[in-house]
Amino acid sequence: MSNFLNRMFKLNELNTNIRTEILAGITTFITMAYIIIVQPNLMGAAGMPVGAVMVSTMIVSGLFSIIMGIFTNRPFALAPAMGSNAFFAYSVVAAGLATWETALGMIFISGVAFLVLTLLGLREAISNMLPKNIKLAISGSVGIFIVGTGLVNGGIIIQREGSNNMTLATLHEPSVLLAVIGILVTIGLMARKVKGAVLWGIILITVLGLPLGITNLPDTFFQLPPNPTSIFFQVDWIAALKLSFFPLIFTFFTGDFFSSLGTILGVSGKAGLLDKDGNLPGIKKPFIVDSSATITGSLLGVTTVTTYVESASGVSEGGKTGLTAVSAGVMFWICLLLTPIFLMVPSVATAPALVVIGITILESLKNINFDKLDELATALITILVTAFSFSIANGIVFGILSYVVIKLITGKVREIPIGLYFLCIPLAYYLWLI
Repeated sequence: MSNFLNRMFKLNELNTNIRTEILAGITTFITMAYIIIVQPNLMGAAGMPVGAVMVSTMIVSGLFSIIMGIFTNRPFALAPAMGSNAFFAYSVVAAGLATWETALGMIFISGVAFLVLTLLGLREAISNMLPKNIKLAISGSVGIFIVGTGLVNGGIIIQREGSNNMTLATLHEPSVLLAVIGILVTIGLMARKVKGAVLWGIILITVLGLPLGITNLPDTFFQLPPNPTSIFFQVDWIAALKLSFFPLIFTFFTGDFFSSLGTILGVSGKAGLLDKDGNLPGIKKPFIVDSSATITGSLLGVTTVTTYVESASGVSEGGKTGLTAVSAGVMFWICLLLTPIFLMVPSVATAPALVVIGITILESLKNINFDKLDELATALITILVTAFSFSIANGIVFGILSYVVIKLITGKVREIPIGLYFLCIPLAYYLWLI
């Protein structure tokens, strides 16, 4: 088995080993396991059966993480995308614009569009035409996004009462204090180059949360999963073809297109998989899996499935190959029977991992050209819009549009790839919709 895995995932060539890859996969799974709780709760608001959604989420996430690992040999895990699931639940279904079956049809159509563009090579072409500084800024944006997610999940940053402003929470709250301790401990362990530092940090905070009542032991450690078939193959894609639904389909499409692009480039940058121009060799394969996951996920009652930024947690633990993704996928399937054990890990335990991982991804910013204001400005716009709108897709859209506009104003027309002009048309429409 050891020799088989070495040959299949080229472990020796990439200077890694089975233990490191499996540990990285477990770390990736734990940092993204929150989706097992969040996805059913959101879909419950859309009128979907919570138990069925939970099981389908684990099945689809496990299946396509494994497929990603085997087909691409990249350490990318997949699960329902945050952002599009909330848009699905509240802005489409709960708002009365469509039933959840029709909304799944919209996702199915957007997934087919993803796949067609991928097979035609257009997604890869778009990725390659992006200026290097924008690509580096995208990696930094992913880092900022992960840090923000961790700070919010840990309760360290909260919304100020009576306003839309965010503020620092009080350290008098035990959960907030635990999250801060987790960040400091994880950074310390990583600085000392302790293997599995992120995972050890998660375990430590989970254990410390027991006497504080933050971590709750389950009543049982084994539990048969609910029957998910009630949401299988309920996609009403014909009803979703109404002209009035096009803006909604386009919103699903654009958001996932650029979120997955940003995540793949950002995580690849962290793993050292990008070439000198900031491109990921063979990026077409991850795109094929990503789009296929969205199509299949919609058929099985799950919102847009995409490559997860939390894959960076496994990369930070040394994950370099598809065995990391396969390990994460297997953990999702194990979780089908051991759901209570994995669900006992509180968000304050995984939040520090996200913060630290995000910080490490920011190292890509050191390669941005700070000597040219036009280049620096577009990179900062990409990062800042991501941070303040809490959306990787928004950051990329603003970054690309500002790049073109600033180059036009400064008279540097020749530095603009012709394809970017055409790309700006749907991006401007996307901004009009939000």
